[in-house]
Amino acid sequence: MDEDEFEEAVDAALARIPRRLASHMDNVAVFIEDRHHPGPHDDPRTVLLGLYEGIPLTRRDSWYAAGSLPDRITIFREPILEICRNREEVEREVLVTVVHEVAHHFGISDARLHELGWG
Repeated sequence: MDEDEFEEAVDAALARIPRRLASHMDNVAVFIEDRHHPGPHDDPRTVLLGLYEGIPLTRRDSWYAAGSLPDRITIFREPILEICRNREEVEREVLVTVVHEVAHHFGISDARLHELGWG
């Protein structure tokens, strides 16, 4: 799957988020990168498929001002392609990863996502 096809898979996954829910996404941008580059405090053996960076909606308060930098969701292309055998698996893994990271934007924890089957 080339970069354009992968981007289409991410766009399709975002389009599957119910409009009712998507309308509540606030100040968040979605990016695609080849892979995560661990920082000095990250375990370099950890392979990430996606990453949410920001302030979840459930933790925003009056101090969170309009005009703040957007939260960031990054989907990592190469690790997803490495664990999938075909296009169908890639599309499914992209969907799970996008839903997982969007859920973090709404304040849903990894533990709860695993319980719900989106881990």
